[in-house]
Amino acid sequence: MTGRKVRPLVSVIVPAYNEAAVVVDTLTRLSDQLASLEDLYRWEIVVVNDGSTDDTGALADEFAATHPNVRILHHRVNFLLGQALRYAFNSTRGDYVAVMDCDLSYDPDHLSRMLYAIQDSRARIVIASPYAKGGRTTNIPFTRRILSRAANWLLSRAAGGDLSTVTGMVRVYDGRFLRSLDLRAMDTEINTEIIYKAQILHARIIEIPAHLDWSFHTTGGTRRAATNFRVSRSTVSSVFSSFLFRPFLFFMLPGLILLAVAAYSFFWCTWHVFQVWGQPSEFGNSGLTGAIQNAYARAPHAFLFTGITSVLAIQLISLGVIAAQGKRYFEELFHLGTTIYRRVRPDEGATPDPDADPGEEPVEP
Repeated sequence: MTGRKVRPLVSVIVPAYNEAAVVVDTLTRLSDQLASLEDLYRWEIVVVNDGSTDDTGALADEFAATHPNVRILHHRVNFLLGQALRYAFNSTRGDYVAVMDCDLSYDPDHLSRMLYAIQDSRARIVIASPYAKGGRTTNIPFTRRILSRAANWLLSRAAGGDLSTVTGMVRVYDGRFLRSLDLRAMDTEINTEIIYKAQILHARIIEIPAHLDWSFHTTGGTRRAATNFRVSRSTVSSVFSSFLFRPFLFFMLPGLILLAVAAYSFFWCTWHVFQVWGQPSEFGNSGLTGAIQNAYARAPHAFLFTGITSVLAIQLISLGVIAAQGKRYFEELFHLGTTIYRRVRPDEGATPDPDADPGEEPVEP
């Protein structure tokens, strides 16, 4: 009908691995939430069954058979989160692309709040953040909570300090912007990679306060004990990701500290040289040479320490300068590559055909 405004399409991605205990309940709750928004949005749910060894895939297929807005993508083996999300990103054409976790540790209500926020703010990414002002967590194990906060604090400082949650997966993206990013990460670090590359492109990223709930009723009481290894791996990944945000700091900051220590040690050595000035050394030298020889004889470790710390400081500072230069080159190339990609590949998702079949499945990578 001419002049009728086409409602934007929302693609909700749900990665799932061995989620048979909750997948049907999750899809039901998400479908109900999205159905309540149909006056504003067209929608689809895309489940990525990432090589589950239980009945997750079969249960999801049964649900999709009676819900035309739901489609299931299958991986034959577990490719991990990064690969699952990239597969889903490339298979959607939504104006907005949302990612929700399959155990719904974030209530489906967060979805509508993020959608409203991205439309009102014109941001490229909206993050559901339990660590933002007004956010909260429930039933998170103490160690897990401390590690998560520490990892996000480190990443936030490295990324510029504006975000309180950098590793979170529950987000809404501008679809066209998301599909313009060249993503490489294979696992949970994809969430950090997206933020990193979005910042290179000076994209606007905002957060909404969120409630992260690990109560057993949201997981069937069966999954949280198995996450300890993944938490440790995710923490290590976060530390490495912070290096990508500000690589020069990991060299420059220790280098400057060592330089300060070397300067203090150098002045200490100089002070002792002046104290023994004029005294003949055991080699018969006097003046400055004799003073240095006498001071070295009294505290050779101080001179060695000064030399070693000075060399290390210079090397680390030099590596910091090289890292900063390399990061700048990468940002320029990434920005150029993204611009070229946008020009040679028009985005199909900006105004999708409302009569298009959302159930067509792409070829598995």
